[in-house]
Amino acid sequence: MIQRLVLWFTLAGVLGTGVCSMADITPAYLRCEYGVNPLGIDATAPRLSWAAQSDQRGQVQSAYRILVASSPEKLGAETGDLWDSGKVESDASAHIVYAGKALESGMCCHWKVRLWDGEGWRSDWSEPASWTMGLLRPDDWQATWIGYDGPLEALRPGPASDRKVAKHPQALVLPPPRYLRTELQIDKPVRRGTVYATAMGLYELRVNGGRVGEDYFTPGWTDYDRRVCYQTYDVTHLLRQGDNAVGAILADGWYAGYVGHEHKRHHYGVHPRLLAQLHVEHADGSEKAFATGPSWRATVGPLLEADLLHGETYDARKEMPGWDEPGFDASAWHRVNITRAFQAQRCAYPGSPVRKFAEVRPVRMTEPTPKRFVFDLGRNIAGFARLKVTARGGTKVILRFSERLNPDGTLYTKNLRSVRATETYCCRGGGRVEVYEPRFTYHGFQYVEVAGLSERPGPDTVTGISVAAAAPAVGRFECSDETANILYDNICRTQRANYIEVPTDCPQRDERLGWTGDAQIFMRTAAWNTDIAAFVSKWLIDVADAQGAGGDYSDVAPRKVAMGRGVAAWADAGIICPWILYQVYGDRQVLEQHYPGMARFVEFCKRSAGDDLLRPDYGYGDWLSVSANTPKDVLATAYFAHSADLLSRIAQALGKEADATRYGKLFTDIKEAFNRAYVEPNGRIKGDTQTVYVLALAFDLLPEAKRSLAAEHLVGNIRARGDHLSTGTVGTRDLLPVLTAVGRLDMAYRLFHNDTFPSWGFCIRHGATSIWERWDGWTPERGFQDPRMNSFSHCTLGAVGDWMFRTVGGIDAAAPGFRQVLIRPRPGGRITWAKTRFCSIRGPIATDWRLTKDGLRLDTVIPANTTAVVHVPAVDPGKVLESGKPAEEALAVRFVRMEGGAAVYHVDSGTYRFLSKGWKPER
Repeated sequence: MIQRLVLWFTLAGVLGTGVCSMADITPAYLRCEYGVNPLGIDATAPRLSWAAQSDQRGQVQSAYRILVASSPEKLGAETGDLWDSGKVESDASAHIVYAGKALESGMCCHWKVRLWDGEGWRSDWSEPASWTMGLLRPDDWQATWIGYDGPLEALRPGPASDRKVAKHPQALVLPPPRYLRTELQIDKPVRRGTVYATAMGLYELRVNGGRVGEDYFTPGWTDYDRRVCYQTYDVTHLLRQGDNAVGAILADGWYAGYVGHEHKRHHYGVHPRLLAQLHVEHADGSEKAFATGPSWRATVGPLLEADLLHGETYDARKEMPGWDEPGFDASAWHRVNITRAFQAQRCAYPGSPVRKFAEVRPVRMTEPTPKRFVFDLGRNIAGFARLKVTARGGTKVILRFSERLNPDGTLYTKNLRSVRATETYCCRGGGRVEVYEPRFTYHGFQYVEVAGLSERPGPDTVTGISVAAAAPAVGRFECSDETANILYDNICRTQRANYIEVPTDCPQRDERLGWTGDAQIFMRTAAWNTDIAAFVSKWLIDVADAQGAGGDYSDVAPRKVAMGRGVAAWADAGIICPWILYQVYGDRQVLEQHYPGMARFVEFCKRSAGDDLLRPDYGYGDWLSVSANTPKDVLATAYFAHSADLLSRIAQALGKEADATRYGKLFTDIKEAFNRAYVEPNGRIKGDTQTVYVLALAFDLLPEAKRSLAAEHLVGNIRARGDHLSTGTVGTRDLLPVLTAVGRLDMAYRLFHNDTFPSWGFCIRHGATSIWERWDGWTPERGFQDPRMNSFSHCTLGAVGDWMFRTVGGIDAAAPGFRQVLIRPRPGGRITWAKTRFCSIRGPIATDWRLTKDGLRLDTVIPANTTAVVHVPAVDPGKVLESGKPAEEALAVRFVRMEGGAAVYHVDSGTYRFLSKGWKPER
């Protein structure tokens, strides 16, 4: 500090006071509405966030100043012509609401922030960030909805015999995607080009032969009857002065294609439509807009079929070189069909777009039957396969996909149900290497069968392409137990496979719906792995759109297929998921946005429960549990209580005191009704399954005197099953946390480490590279389970990842948005070390603990501008060191108490190294 003061006085003498930047805290990770430099947002008061960084202990942010400018030059000159917040005395660093000049359509906003530390020293400015505005007013859209409605068969080139490319297991009639194009003249040098595009269906946009953006399955899935999202892309690099061409491929997608397991198309509409608008800003400041309209032309081309579920058929002989470039002869193309308007509201896409995640090379190739080659990718992914071949013109290469193999090495496809999951590629020929990737379909698969080649394929014939929501990875877990590491990798892989536009149940069969129960059960685990804020915020709009007039949330969202409503543990996602976003990101706005819907849902539950406050025996129960029939009324009433409790807490967080009191009383009343109806004096609960005890304990539904009794019944049930679980979709998430909370950490680790049926280890021992839908998806005794319900990529049983981060890794939030951090690792089982990292909205948090001959070493990192409560397992606080000295003497460390076999410390931000001498875990 003295050296810093000397330096300050020296600089002040030369430069004048107040100009030096010497704070030990700096801003980083700038975001706007959860996005990094987002394009085309429609929030007129966007929220800005950053994380404070420092390599010093105890650093806090005491103030900030935000500058927002209309150009990089003005921002560099420290001119906030749009907004200069001035110095704001506050430690807030997340969700700071823009309060500058009114924002207009298409506006570019450039911003930066600087901080002051706890001693009043000022930081340098952050690196600049930006956002752009979308089209905010309906009359900003000059474009018209266009498409082509047929006659498609007449348009498709080539004789009918050529069009019958392959025989498929299902007799499907899939119309070809439409190719659309126009040309335009840009008569001045281009300074900036921006395109705004959406579709009723799926679109891929192209400009002058180049693809626009890296996203797949745009514009995403919504309830197209209510809203449709548009994307914004910067296409400056694709435009040129003079002749230009804009093209698009338009496919059925969720709008008109197959959705869900009803074997139906046209859930929202029959004919896909495209809406696109190109804005060109010239170097002289003038602007011009080009939009879809009657001048566009349409045809069909080499892409003969495309369906999200079933696959694609592509005939390379029918390619149209240069169709998306200027000068192409489109005289044989047809006039487009026009739709003047749809009822759906247009909004900027708020989620995480689907993009390529990784390329996966096969680990082996087999030939189980002649001329049918099976490539094993070594892991179960969601996406598609890139095909690379050289063959005679007209050669039909057929790719089929599966998650598992039959005993004879052929593809196991029964669990796909009605899905074709097939790509057919008809080669162009001519001795050239041909490369094909699908555009408008994806599959869940580990194995790819290639048929139709006259020669044996090479190792690069097939490459797996994994796709997923483009959400930044924020977490990582690793430990001494290799099975646990495989489990964590499987959890992450399964999340990626199912976080494709909406949180789906599975990526492979004829379903792929946004099941609300699956989503709420897994969401807290998902938040440890990736930044799900934007992804979930978008999906919660779908959940709200799917809510019934009576307040009942749907089982799936978006909701267009015929599914149920108001089902316990599924419908409750409407309250649970916003609460999770608040806990993880400190997002009050999401609570405010969805609060009216939450209140309507709780009122719906009250009506369905009746005067006795017991919800009826209805719903899915503890789906796919193991020989344990949890009563549905017990489960439903438990979730009713939980939702009332959460709504009381949400009301409290929003300052709605009267509502908080009212819903708090409702929770108490439901709790009393639950005990009267279902709980015996000895603590036994109706059904006597592991799940009834888990829910009662997790949701605080028992009086204190009966908690220990219920815990004994839970442990007794587990022991009666040879120390194995029996929980299903609903009960598994809270099983290990409840055992940990009731003092049976040993039993939690025992279940975690099991490798006999049913357990996570059992699945891994039998080849799982992802999380199975059911514990008995495959067993040596029975083989594959009922194919009607047997996905090998399902998130729900992977909800144990939350316990891995909180209990094994020891990271948790002690306050919403990690304003205060809880560090509480619970070593046990056969794990001797664990490293856990999580980048919170306030910055990186990490733990690294290891059992040594001296005791337990615990290293931890706490972000600047936060504090933490650290539980160090210890026999005596006097035997705890920090950085080599007694912990009570360490900088920024304060001993609080002994609790649960741990010395509890309050610490400021920074990096710490604790050593608990002589401590060993109980085995």
